[in-house]
Amino acid sequence: MSHGDEHRYGGPRRSDDGPYEGGQTRTRLPDWPGDPYGGARRGSRSSFHGLITAVAVIVLLIAAIAFANRSDGSSSTASDRNGSDRPKAAATAASGTRPVETKKDGIPSGFARTEQGAQSAAANYSVVLGSADMFDTDRRHRIVNALYTPEVAARRQADLDRAYANEDFLKNIGLDKDGKAPAGQTFVSRVIPVGTKITSLRGDKATVSVWYTSLFGLSGKTSTNPVTESWYTTTYQLKWVDDDWKIIDFQQEDGPVPVGRDQRASTADDMTKAVEEYGGFTYAR
Repeated sequence: MSHGDEHRYGGPRRSDDGPYEGGQTRTRLPDWPGDPYGGARRGSRSSFHGLITAVAVIVLLIAAIAFANRSDGSSSTASDRNGSDRPKAAATAASGTRPVETKKDGIPSGFARTEQGAQSAAANYSVVLGSADMFDTDRRHRIVNALYTPEVAARRQADLDRAYANEDFLKNIGLDKDGKAPAGQTFVSRVIPVGTKITSLRGDKATVSVWYTSLFGLSGKTSTNPVTESWYTTTYQLKWVDDDWKIIDFQQEDGPVPVGRDQRASTADDMTKAVEEYGGFTYAR
């Protein structure tokens, strides 16, 4: 969930919302411009204000998607080969090393217990948590059980189920009570990692940040919530469990956001075709 960002992490961004009643971290998801397909990419947001009455519902979902869970670890540091206490800064460039050879339920698994392995895990987990699969009950359960430590997954499943099944929220993003898009429209929820960095690695714990862009909305000629893009950075706290990296907590923040170019938004048909024809990737550090 995301983390689509899921990951995943569903609702408009609320940077000034109060904390969720039972949780701490929150996942912010794309704003929805008022203009349907055919307008400028950054069109009017007047219709967004019509969603204010749904803020309470949105905040609930945002908090639940974030799997709000306090990390029980203290601040840790990594040791590089020169013996320093913190890893050296390095641009995210392709290593040429395949991240994993295996998948479980279609989800990459079996990452190496290295800096590269932790970064690859975080990038791929962001993609899965930010996918449309999180709106399907069975797939969501498999995703949460696959990516999170057992104790975290067990605590958050019920909260997530209630959030994703909230009919008011689903209606506001244009989906039916089962999380399905209307006839003639395609639901889009994707996360595309741009880069990763590791800020700590010690023992069985790692902290990794993933910078990414996300696409969210409904493609189709009658859509009132067209697909828009947003930019976020999610920082994951990972733990080595059962020979793989698992999530114990994460925090999300906006940006960095690049300057948008003056490009004409694609038509509904072109967007739908792209979503259906272009598949995703397995991401490596």
